[in-house]
Amino acid sequence: MSLKSRGEQNSSKSVISQKWTLFLCLCCFCAGMLLTNRMWTVPESKGITKTTAMEAEKLKLVSEGCGIRTLKQKEVRRDSKDIIGEVYKTHNAIQTLDKTISNLEMELAAARAAQESMLSGAPVSEDLKKTGLSGKRSATSGGILDRAIEAEDKKHGDFLRLDHVEGYLELSAKTKIYFATAVALWDADFYVKVDDDVHVNIATLGETLVRHRKKPRLYIGCMKSGPVLNQKGVRYHEPEYWKFGEAGNKYFRHATGQLYAISKDLATYISINQHVLHKYANEDVSLGSWFIGLDVEHIDDRRLCCGTPPDCEWKAQAGNICVASFDWSCSGICRSADRIKEVHQRCGEGEKALWSATF
Repeated sequence: MSLKSRGEQNSSKSVISQKWTLFLCLCCFCAGMLLTNRMWTVPESKGITKTTAMEAEKLKLVSEGCGIRTLKQKEVRRDSKDIIGEVYKTHNAIQTLDKTISNLEMELAAARAAQESMLSGAPVSEDLKKTGLSGKRSATSGGILDRAIEAEDKKHGDFLRLDHVEGYLELSAKTKIYFATAVALWDADFYVKVDDDVHVNIATLGETLVRHRKKPRLYIGCMKSGPVLNQKGVRYHEPEYWKFGEAGNKYFRHATGQLYAISKDLATYISINQHVLHKYANEDVSLGSWFIGLDVEHIDDRRLCCGTPPDCEWKAQAGNICVASFDWSCSGICRSADRIKEVHQRCGEGEKALWSATF
């Protein structure tokens, strides 16, 4: 009895335990499902948020990077424009300074000429005496420079005065007026243009021109073909560069502007057609352009563009006297007022050469 009762009791207990076990398992499963859904929902949302935030950050970084590059490019362009602008301003300032120094030198020379004229007893107006001795500066028409030139011209009679306004950008117009005026005043075989800071052996120049006297339409000089400069602010800038083709092109052949000569028929051609001849920024280019299309013979003579000593001196010692000497770096003799006598002593043709020359 006792054993049976115990077995039944054990059996009932095991049955109850199994039911509760099943019930508890179901509860745990449900609770686990609930907890699992909850746990997955939150991380999934955070993950999406984090991913979105990361992508947004990347986009921000990329956009900022592009912005920085764009900004830098704009700054580079702006800096380039500023640099070009500063270079242009500096070039203009240098030109203005050169012009001022040149005007001062001219005024000083004029004052000296006026003083010499008065000391030598040459006729000088009362106004010139006052302005010349007082040192008053005047570059206007009728001012001290004009009056000093008038005084020196009365003394020596060696000036040809043109109806023209001086200025570097007016050299092409001055060249036309010069040849037109010269051919009207003098009957000559050749007409020569030379800068005042170039050393010239006159007899050698005359003998050179005589060799070509019988040839028509002659254009004599040191022929060159320099680059067409389209950059603003640089020396010898060509505003009409587009007329010469693609960037980097060169000019047509023309004589360098320090010294050149043209025959009478070409000077007459310039005089007749001066109102329709185009003027480029550079005078030597303008002259060369006027002969394009004409049956003109270009003579390239390198003795018309020798260097200053020792170049011209060595050539003179070798018996090949130069017609003209100057420094390419200065487009004339550097510090010509101080050095031209020295250049003449070392490269000159001799005192008797001019008087014994036959043209």
